[in-house]
Amino acid sequence: MNNTIRVLRAERRWSQAELAERVGVSRNSINSIENGRFDPSLSLAYAIADAFETGVEDVFLRQK
Repeated sequence: MNNTIRVLRAERRWSQAELAERVGVSRNSINSIENGRFDPSLSLAYAIADAFETGVEDVFLRQK
């Protein structure tokens, strides 16, 4: 699943560890999601979107 997490983090100057703390997962989980090695659960996807104060569709992009 493609995502914009890296871009959204950079805009806010957040580290992976900071985002992980905000959503209650490990930094390794954020790294794996960001790099497309792991698809988050629906609840985690919404938590990430909430952390960025945006919609889940703005964070996670469908592959065509």
